[in-house]
Amino acid sequence: MLITTENEIIISIDNLRIFMSRIVSFSTDVDFAERLGGLVKQSGYKNRSMFLRDASIHFAEELMRGDLDKMESDLQIEGTAVVYFQHDVENKLAEIRHSGSVNVTSYSHTCLPDSHSCVDTMQVKGKAGSIRKMIAQIRNIHNVDRVVFIAAPDREDGCC
Repeated sequence: MLITTENEIIISIDNLRIFMSRIVSFSTDVDFAERLGGLVKQSGYKNRSMFLRDASIHFAEELMRGDLDKMESDLQIEGTAVVYFQHDVENKLAEIRHSGSVNVTSYSHTCLPDSHSCVDTMQVKGKAGSIRKMIAQIRNIHNVDRVVFIAAPDREDGCC
C-alpha cells in the first residue's frame, strides 16, 4: 500500500512502514553514471539510491556545519577523535583525556602490529573551540603520526 501526503511518502508492506520525506532524482551524462556505478559497487553499497542519499547528506552537513576548524567556538558538538601514534605517547594522551577540557565519553586503544603504530579512538563531547584546542594539543605531541576528528551528524531525532 502506498500513502502520500504533501511532505511524506509512506510505504506499508505487511505491517512494515518505511518513511521517505521526498524522492529526489537527477540526470547526468553516461560517463559519470558509469563511474558513479563503479563507486557505488566499490564502496559496498547495495544500490545507488542509498549511496547518493548518504553522499548528499554528508555533503549538505559539511556545508551547513562545516568542519571543526570552521565551527563557532561555543557550538556544542560531539564526535570521534582518531589518533595514530607510537608507544611513548600514552601518558600524554591520558593527561589530555583527563584534563576536563572536553568530556571523553568512550575511549579505545588498539595496537596495529603490521603498521607499527597504535591507534586510540575517543568519543568526545564539548564546545567546538575546546575540542579544537584538544586536537591541536594532540597534534603537537612528538610521535603522534595523525589526528582526525569526525563530528557526529546533527539530527533532530533518531536512535539514541
